[in-house]
Amino acid sequence: MRIFIRWAASALAVWAATALIPGIKVHGGAWSYFWVALLFSLINTSIGSLLKLLTLPAVLLSFGLFIVVINAAMLELTARWSTALTINNFWSAIFAALVISFVSGLLNRTVKRVGQN
Repeated sequence: MRIFIRWAASALAVWAATALIPGIKVHGGAWSYFWVALLFSLINTSIGSLLKLLTLPAVLLSFGLFIVVINAAMLELTARWSTALTINNFWSAIFAALVISFVSGLLNRTVKRVGQN
C-alpha cells in the first residue's frame, strides 16, 4: 500500500512541476501523470542511482548540487522515452527536478508522519 501512496505523491509532484514551470508539459489526463511518475521513478532508481555513484566526486565537490543536474537529466530521459511528457529545454528540466524533489519529499515525509500516529 505504501508504494501506491509514494506513486501518487510522485504523480502529484509531477503535476506541481507542470503547473509551476512553463517549459514542461504532460499530455493527457491523470493517468498520464501517473505514467510519467512511474517511468521517472524507474529511470531515476535504476540509471540515476548508477550515475550518482559514478559521479560521486562531482557530487561531493558541489556539496550535492550536482544531484539536481542528474535528476534533470533523468527527467529529460523520461521525456525522451515517453510521449506523454514534453520538456522545452534543460533549464526547465532543472527547475522541474527541483520542484519534483521538493514536493515529493514533502509529501512522503507528511505521509510517513501520518502513518506513525
